[in-house]
Amino acid sequence: MSAQLITKLPESGPDPITTDLPGWKVVSGTPSMKTWILHKAADGSMISGIWEAMPGTYHTTYDKYEFVHLISGRITITPDGGQPIEFNPGDAFAVEAGFTGTWVITEPVRKHFAIRLA
Repeated sequence: MSAQLITKLPESGPDPITTDLPGWKVVSGTPSMKTWILHKAADGSMISGIWEAMPGTYHTTYDKYEFVHLISGRITITPDGGQPIEFNPGDAFAVEAGFTGTWVITEPVRKHFAIRLA
């Protein structure tokens, strides 16, 4: 049997990851996150899913490329040494491997993500 070449993702799934992801450290408030990995590429190169977070501030370090589509909520992302960028519902953006900076979550967030693993 060949691999499925197109997959419709559900809105979420059972059993989210509820711990803070590697590279994410709380610096203000009491934010929390949930991550649902809803699909893994057949060749192991990508994952995609849904991420939710409650208000607060994280400092994060990215070691992989991520594409994001913000479904709801508001975030201000500031690269270390850079200028803040605001993101609102409907915005899409990419974060390159090597990024370090803060995510200020001002309203509860729900986003689609796709992360390149290899």
